[in-house]
Amino acid sequence: MTVALMWEARAVPGRGEDLLAWARAQELPAQPLRRETLRAPQDRVLVITWWDAPYGAELPELPEPDGELVTRAVHRWRFESVGSG
Repeated sequence: MTVALMWEARAVPGRGEDLLAWARAQELPAQPLRRETLRAPQDRVLVITWWDAPYGAELPELPEPDGELVTRAVHRWRFESVGSG
């Protein structure tokens, strides 16, 4: 089974590039199948990691950034793949 973990944060206005650099620099203790980092308007940063693991498995996630960098707590979601099509 493939599980995707989504991590999304919103930077303090004008700090989007700092948050993006912070997210890219975060090392995970295990290597996911895939990791993608995205950005969106309003200084939002999204990181998605894919894992070959059961839905409820304990998996490494990005931590909370420093409170000076974000406007709110990080949002996290977990999804399981149901195939394509």
